[in-house]
Amino acid sequence: MQKTIAGILFAICSALALPAWAQTAPDVLVRTTVEEVLAILKQSQDRRALEDIAEKKVLPHFDFRAMTQLATGKFWREATPAQQKALENAFRTLLVRTYTAALAEAANVDRKIEVKPLQMKPGDDYTTVRTLVKEPGRQPVSIDYRMTLTNKAWKVTDIVAENASLVISYRGTFATEIGRSGIDGLIKVLEDKNKQGA
Repeated sequence: MQKTIAGILFAICSALALPAWAQTAPDVLVRTTVEEVLAILKQSQDRRALEDIAEKKVLPHFDFRAMTQLATGKFWREATPAQQKALENAFRTLLVRTYTAALAEAANVDRKIEVKPLQMKPGDDYTTVRTLVKEPGRQPVSIDYRMTLTNKAWKVTDIVAENASLVISYRGTFATEIGRSGIDGLIKVLEDKNKQGA
């Protein structure tokens, strides 16, 4: 499961390394930046270089607060502002480490991403960018990026691979841990996992 999530995150993040200044349609942004990230991958497999790619080109385009809120579900409202921030930071770090591992794993894979035409009405502040990830010898994988226009910038709020939401997939695990040891317990589990990953 972890390897599958890592692969999905790689494909997603590769497609969503969007220029901060761009105000083009989300599908155009995805299409024009895929090659840049894939080209960088071919040049380096150094862990720090990969983390740099993630920090500068990918992560600014994710709304980690919204993603954490989705993953936490009804428990988000029960968390204090300090707990919400701690959850967001821990979940962000978890996704960053998973993504970096996926970059290293997929550096030599001949992966291509086909971006589907965007179905979106003028003035919409929410859309889904649909793509197909293709690798030699494997069936194409469909990946949808749910995005929201926030402060004139498109942000990823959820990722759906083969009809399965990446963010929602964490919800059951999060709920189980909160039921066992509370919100602080979940924060500790995430932070411990991140330390192990480091």
